[in-house]
Amino acid sequence: MFLYLVFIGIVLSMALFRLKRRRLHRLASEIPGSDDELPFIGVAHKFTGTTEDILTSLQKYSYEAMKKNGILRGWIGHMLYFIVMDPIDLEVVIKNCLEKDDLHRFLKNAIGNGGIYAPLPIWRRRRKIMMPAFSSKIVDTFIEIFSKQSEKLVSMLAKYAGKGDVTMEPFLSRYALDSICGTTMGIKLNVQNDPDNPFLKAMKNILNFVCKRIFHLWLQPEWLYKLFPQYTEEKKYLKEMHNFVDEVIQKKREEIIKEKYLKSEVDRSFDIRNYKTRSFLDLMITFSGDENAYNDLELREEIMTLTIAGTDTSAVSIGYTLKLLAMYPKVQDKLYQELLDVFGNFDRPIVKEDLAKLEYLNRVVKESLRLFPPTPFIIRKVLEDIYLPSGRTLPAGSGTVVSIWGLHRDPKYWGPKAEFFDPDRFLPERLDLKYSCSYMPFSSGPRNCPGSQYALMSIKTALSAIVRRYKIVGEESGPVPLIKSKIDIMLKAVDDYKISLEKRVSINSENFK
Repeated sequence: MFLYLVFIGIVLSMALFRLKRRRLHRLASEIPGSDDELPFIGVAHKFTGTTEDILTSLQKYSYEAMKKNGILRGWIGHMLYFIVMDPIDLEVVIKNCLEKDDLHRFLKNAIGNGGIYAPLPIWRRRRKIMMPAFSSKIVDTFIEIFSKQSEKLVSMLAKYAGKGDVTMEPFLSRYALDSICGTTMGIKLNVQNDPDNPFLKAMKNILNFVCKRIFHLWLQPEWLYKLFPQYTEEKKYLKEMHNFVDEVIQKKREEIIKEKYLKSEVDRSFDIRNYKTRSFLDLMITFSGDENAYNDLELREEIMTLTIAGTDTSAVSIGYTLKLLAMYPKVQDKLYQELLDVFGNFDRPIVKEDLAKLEYLNRVVKESLRLFPPTPFIIRKVLEDIYLPSGRTLPAGSGTVVSIWGLHRDPKYWGPKAEFFDPDRFLPERLDLKYSCSYMPFSSGPRNCPGSQYALMSIKTALSAIVRRYKIVGEESGPVPLIKSKIDIMLKAVDDYKISLEKRVSINSENFK
């Protein structure tokens, strides 16, 4: 009798829950769903495998959305999501759906309310303070740091040249982290010379734990997660990272106070020349002022966010581009010739003026980011009904998945050869994108990535240093590059960007006439 009453209670609770959300269900039924949807669980069964399997499912649903006019419904248990790929609809979505989805809470547990994942009221204030630090004039001052770290990277790779496959991910992550620490915190972490650095180890472990929680439903409830041993490990690594960043912040504050008394008021004016060697931490303390100043916790959250997001974005983008250059030797040869034209036979570091001349490198990087965007999917909450230009309605209480990966491969906007690797599609005379959201490797709209120019400078600096010194060798490909990938928060190659390196032999420019 007791079990019968319990059963009746569960059924009534489910019926009441469904009744309260009848509008959501009605609007959801007007949008086509996936062929994989099952009663009660929806498509949840497609997100239980490895991160490679999960990416395959998300890619499959992106293709389904292409065939169903740019939108697809998917239930994951009681949670409703829509994959949106119509660039006209997306302009409305990214301008109106500014709150991040609850799945981001696992990364937020690690980095707090950093600008990328902060709730709207916090995000608005912090973004307003932070944006001046990402001006092009300030970002340009970091080229020397990127250049020094990229030169160190190519010297680290020297002993692997001509000796078979090398897994590039550890080298690229260390390059990116050293560059980030130099520009973000103004410190020399020197992880390129110290692969066992505790900060690097802690960061990698934290990202691994977060990824597992996002994609394994049984690890999501906080009370249940605390029963697993990785909860204790995560807390330990988080404490190590927080203590390190807190110490850097305190030292930086002491330096700024010291400067305040040593320099005249004129010297401390907001002239850009004063920031030539200043890190983002310096700038955030300075720009936030006295009245609206960041406190130490806010500074730590922003620094943690910039460090973690920036390291992964740069390393992933460089890695995929190297894989593509190995697969398409003609593209690599053309890029190398451009580098010869700009640098000549001088083995010198890159300077800011070189980047503007490297037009083909710019196209190669853009095409790499199109096919393999570091953040292939972004998820936003729908807090109020959103009426889309296409006539569909996203109901309040649902979530929207922006498939950047699918959007960049949709033949409707990129032509029948959308899946081909073709850097020259970004030639001014060929590029004809009618909608801004057709290409958004760093997101778009009010919550886009503020550090896109910073990331591009880091990516292009490292690539120019590597390709000038080494020929990238790998298995050649047909027009469609197939690189086995997984989703570990960001898009990553399963083989960790395995390639071979050969020391360069000069290429005759006659080949390119």
